[in-house]
Amino acid sequence: MAKKAKGNRVQVILECTEMKKSGLPGTSRYVTTKNRKNSPERLELMKYNPILKKMTLHKEIK
Repeated sequence: MAKKAKGNRVQVILECTEMKKSGLPGTSRYVTTKNRKNSPERLELMKYNPILKKMTLHKEIK
């Protein structure tokens, strides 16, 4: 039986950067997938933060 290759698609967690700076309790996190071959660097997306009630920059955390 042949071994299966590990997929290029991985799950990543995006966390709000403005929430850390504000000092308010709670965090805004999203789970998404990315292709390791096409985007090896860390993902940065604008997503909605329900606590701050606005679009904020979310960065990939390890």
